[in-house]
Amino acid sequence: MTHPSLKLLLLGATGAVGQAVWQLAQADARFAQVVAPTRRPLPVASLGPHAANPLVDFAALDPAAPWWQADALVCTLGTTRRLAGSDAAFVAVDRDLVLTTASLARSAGVARCAYNSSLGASLQGNLYLRTKAETEQGLAALSFDSLTLVRPSLIDTERAEHRPGERAGIVVSRLLAPLIPRTWRAVTPLQIAQALLDGVAKGEAGQRVVESGALW
Repeated sequence: MTHPSLKLLLLGATGAVGQAVWQLAQADARFAQVVAPTRRPLPVASLGPHAANPLVDFAALDPAAPWWQADALVCTLGTTRRLAGSDAAFVAVDRDLVLTTASLARSAGVARCAYNSSLGASLQGNLYLRTKAETEQGLAALSFDSLTLVRPSLIDTERAEHRPGERAGIVVSRLLAPLIPRTWRAVTPLQIAQALLDGVAKGEAGQRVVESGALW
């Protein structure tokens, strides 16, 4: 089966999952071009011949910027409550910024979207899980032709910032992986990135949820 050659807009390319998407997309023949707007420049060595990295101020986005015009959007934007500094600041990034950028992309004609959410996303969950669920709802309301929601478990990666609880969880997950149901096993950024890219490349009509267990 052949796939169309798509222009991909990637938001969140500086994070662990975003970096994996950036890497995989440039090597994937299904994508003719990959554009990743970021606050700080990505390593020059990571830019292939069909990649672009415009520098932007996410607090003052230009709706008329040409890079909004793409076939597909992969969004891996996100932060933590600790890094954000408050509940409101966390929500401003994990929900509001995601929905603002997705809305601008949709208005520019982007028809396919894949979003890196979280296992257990629920309106009845804690702040993190509730925010992810609200973001999922907001994306659904934008009526993309194709919407893929990937809900990974704990992400097995090295973080620049210190996250002792997450680190301990990853160590336990690695040691006990054969005994842990797939749904709860830690997954790598590459596993998540592949699911996000497959979602927009296939472009199946409507909305689908990819739970963590399906990433294996």
